[in-house]
Amino acid sequence: MTNLPVKNIHFLAKIAPASFSKAVAALSIGAALLVSTCAQGFAQGIPVVRDAEIEALVRDYSRPIFNAAGLSKSGIQIVLVNDKSFNAFVAGRRMFINTGALMQAETPNEIIGVIAHEAGHLAGGHQQRLRDQIARSQTMAIIAGLLGAGAIVAGGATDNRGLAGAGIGLATGGSEAARRSLLSYQRGEEMAADRSAITYLDKTGQSGRGMLTTFQRFQSALSLSGARVDPYRISHPMPQDRISNLQTLIQKSPNYNKTDSAALQQRHDMARFKIAAYTQGQAAVSRMMSKSRGSLAAQYGDAQLTYLNGNLRSAQSKTDALLKAQPKNPYFHELRGDILMKAGRPKEAVNAYGKAIQYDQAKSGLLPVMQGQALLAIGTPDAVKQAIAQINKGLARDRENISAYRYLAQAYGMTGNVAEAELATAEGHYYSARYRDAAIFAARAQTRLKPKSPAWMRAQDIINQGKSARR
Repeated sequence: MTNLPVKNIHFLAKIAPASFSKAVAALSIGAALLVSTCAQGFAQGIPVVRDAEIEALVRDYSRPIFNAAGLSKSGIQIVLVNDKSFNAFVAGRRMFINTGALMQAETPNEIIGVIAHEAGHLAGGHQQRLRDQIARSQTMAIIAGLLGAGAIVAGGATDNRGLAGAGIGLATGGSEAARRSLLSYQRGEEMAADRSAITYLDKTGQSGRGMLTTFQRFQSALSLSGARVDPYRISHPMPQDRISNLQTLIQKSPNYNKTDSAALQQRHDMARFKIAAYTQGQAAVSRMMSKSRGSLAAQYGDAQLTYLNGNLRSAQSKTDALLKAQPKNPYFHELRGDILMKAGRPKEAVNAYGKAIQYDQAKSGLLPVMQGQALLAIGTPDAVKQAIAQINKGLARDRENISAYRYLAQAYGMTGNVAEAELATAEGHYYSARYRDAAIFAARAQTRLKPKSPAWMRAQDIINQGKSARR
């Protein structure tokens, strides 16, 4: 994980799940009332975390669940959101999981349960049905409003205050009825997604105990808040209701007592330590270390924190100790590369990132880009040429890596290839949903590109998107 303020957070989305109060914020796992989104990402707003290790982990969590749900060929993308609350939601073909959920979940099974629940929404087509239900509710509210307005007008025309008052009540009452109808529908969809999740967990031989743990956490938070919540005015069932509906079913499963493998638990703990180090600092890491002192995950968290605090010599020593324990762990090599880059030793960082790429079975697009950055820092003509190849390799795996286009444009600029530099800049704007800026740079690139060449045609596609955005 690279420095969050610089490289790991890209502002891709403005999706605002409805929230009712801080006390019930934790209830919002599941499909929320979603606004329409852009093609490549989303209007700016949600801080998205990119990290090869954590992305590989959640993909491994989701793969068997998606297979069980019939979603393995649906191109579902999991996006990590830099938010400390325990939350997850879906939008289009994307599933968003907060880093706070990963931090608070003490076992992989808890997050797998969350993924299974969200998969239930996707497999059940809940998003489209929710949009249809919203449309019906809006129609109900509009009709009620028109009837109410008619009664108000009639009351005014006849000087009948009672009739006019009834009209106001009819208008507001109709709107409230529509809202309650919609919320009731959403609660039903949440319960359906819960049941689907149990089915997927059973199919994959996994326990549903993690789901119960999650709902119990929500119930405890709600009780401690002292908030009084009207269960008919929220979009999700109350945690206790969800526990009551699922507990017997989960406990009857032959998989109830199954636990996560030690290797998977270790990966989960490492991800939690990394998130804690980057987002919450020394205090959070220390609290976690007190529960698992001496573990490899705790050592990893300590090395990450030492690196972030700028003690590079100590961080490298701690990372080398980690590599002695797991010499083929790609993310230990990645951390070593980060330390060497920060220490101004890019040649050594290139080798470290190279080993990370070599051992990365998930084939992340992020690691080649990081090696490309190190090659750019070397700055020789041959290193820059290699940087272009590595960054393009990363982009072939991950087309929406916005930062990568900036480094690619820099690399092409260093070689004097202005056309490709401008096209790379256009791509970065395109995947940031800044279509007008993308079209400007694409048009500039076209003036230097061979007409009808693949690069020229790609520039034309971006220009056409820019024209559509202006309409």
